[in-house]
Amino acid sequence: MDEDKDTAVTVEISEHLSRARTKRELGEILSIEITRYTLQDLQVIGGRLHTELIRLPRSYREQVGPYLTDQILGGYHRLLTYQRSGRFKTMSESIQDPETFNAFCKIIPIGCTQWDDTASRMPIPYTIKHRLFYYLIAAFTMFILEEPGHPVGMPFPGGFKVEDRDGVIYCLIRDKEKEVPHSLCNFCPAVQSEND
Repeated sequence: MDEDKDTAVTVEISEHLSRARTKRELGEILSIEITRYTLQDLQVIGGRLHTELIRLPRSYREQVGPYLTDQILGGYHRLLTYQRSGRFKTMSESIQDPETFNAFCKIIPIGCTQWDDTASRMPIPYTIKHRLFYYLIAAFTMFILEEPGHPVGMPFPGGFKVEDRDGVIYCLIRDKEKEVPHSLCNFCPAVQSEND
């Protein structure tokens, strides 16, 4: 697929997502879209994740690696498990905060086109379709599971972590990404940490 066609498909998918009103509807749309990813696509996504992790200092990489892997690839497996077990069919509740959800859907096409990977020297191009995967998993995690975009316990430089305090999720960087409109942090159900 060429980039213009990928962009058009991404716009179409984000508009389809935005029409979901219940978790069931959203789950069914996400199930259709996520199963379009081939084994080769998943290898590219996993390879990109590995490339990003390997660039981090070793001590931090060892701490954050399992969390990023769980966020992206674990999220994919959880979504498939929900789909295959029929769990989405039992979800009649509305998507919480439809305004935030619709704003999230609107930024997907923008977020998928914001990177220039030509300098990264990846053997296989990381395309708009691969970037869309990240947003599909985030939609599942944040708007169906109502969990933070970054998993609880995920460490950040400086020693801070995403924390669950009596059922309220706190994140140090929650409000630090406001200047990046396509950042998942702007739509995350976590609360800004008081530790900043």
